[in-house]
Amino acid sequence: MQRVAARVTLAFLSSLTCLPAWSAPAVTPAESYPNKTIRYVIPFPPGGITDLMARTIAQKTSDAWKQSVVIDNRPGGNALLGADLVAKSSPDGYTWLGMTITHTVNATLIPNAPYNFSKDLTAVTVLGSLPLVMVVPQSLPVKSLAELTAFSRTRSLNGGSSGNGTPQHLAFELYRQLSGAHAQHIPFKGGGPSTVALIGGHVDFIITGLPECLPHIRANRLRPLAVAGAARLPPIADIPTTAELGMPSLAITSWTGLMVPAATPKAVVARINAEVVNVLKQPDIAERVREQGFDVVANAPADAQAFMASEVARWGKLVREANIKAD
Repeated sequence: MQRVAARVTLAFLSSLTCLPAWSAPAVTPAESYPNKTIRYVIPFPPGGITDLMARTIAQKTSDAWKQSVVIDNRPGGNALLGADLVAKSSPDGYTWLGMTITHTVNATLIPNAPYNFSKDLTAVTVLGSLPLVMVVPQSLPVKSLAELTAFSRTRSLNGGSSGNGTPQHLAFELYRQLSGAHAQHIPFKGGGPSTVALIGGHVDFIITGLPECLPHIRANRLRPLAVAGAARLPPIADIPTTAELGMPSLAITSWTGLMVPAATPKAVVARINAEVVNVLKQPDIAERVREQGFDVVANAPADAQAFMASEVARWGKLVREANIKAD
């Protein structure tokens, strides 16, 4: 009897070895994300509008996730250095890129870039857009866009920008192309220097971001002629848009977005998007961003990706037609 019982027990124990071992359910990357510090790479110097937007996002996402989001400024190479760093980083959602329209221009402007914008990066969201405004010094004897164009036919004008391939340069080329104005492009190293040059009378006009020129408009040092877009801007509500002035194609907004390496899991991209969009839709943050000169966009990854692809195509065409070269 004991031998039978022993055989039964042994058989039972042996059968257990055939059963699959129990383990806890697997945790997906999105469910565990984030569990370490996130690096938010800004390919521009500190203090610029893209940097300010990024710091707002970093602070609020750090608070929400109880994980540090650290700003890492990596300027250089017409914003290529920082973008290349992110494009070649681990696709795990822990390295972000604060990018702008400049990167979509670079896709054509710098064909031998060390990374492929369309293949090596993927969009999380477009954070915000920044309307551009055409301004002249108060000393220039023109008070409208039509008068500026007519004045350019009496003598060639100098139009300043933040540098070759920047949104301000693209807006200049669009204006010259659409209006037939006689104007020479003068690139500067940033919006601040171009604005200072305009105030000093070293150039005749610039098309630049409203935050850079608004204090000088209010101080009567600069005169706005047109908003390069479809809607008037509340701080200068009496200034018409280029669409109202019969030049609807002269519509350009500078904008900033968030990207990660292309192979980042879609669930992680969606997780980042959800939190960042939530941050931007908080009333106090939306107001702070507007004070920095941006209109909040905060769109979905697919919409952001489609928009960025359209920007690559749009500005690529202009770069080729205007024969724009990198610095």
